[in-house]
Amino acid sequence: MRVLVMFDLPVDTAEDRKEYRAFRKFLVKNGYLMLQESIYCKLAQNSTAAETMLSNIKKNKPKSGLVQVLRVTEKEYSKMEYVVGEAASEIITDDRRLIIL
Repeated sequence: MRVLVMFDLPVDTAEDRKEYRAFRKFLVKNGYLMLQESIYCKLAQNSTAAETMLSNIKKNKPKSGLVQVLRVTEKEYSKMEYVVGEAASEIITDDRRLIIL
């Protein structure tokens, strides 16, 4: 089972930024991996472990902002598709690579 944590936190004031950094630090310190800028993921052995993770997130959540937690099975998580733009490569693979001495 995977636990996905998605958050949208305000960063207007110095206190908001401090809470944002503390929450992000909490996630990283507890083994969550960043999937995107404000989406973190962690593997849970079972639903009991996922519940424990959820209660820890509730204890450490910032005062303001939105934090969402989604639990998905490993089978569902493995079906995630990565859709990206065109691959840009700076490696020259045609005859412009030829150097005549």
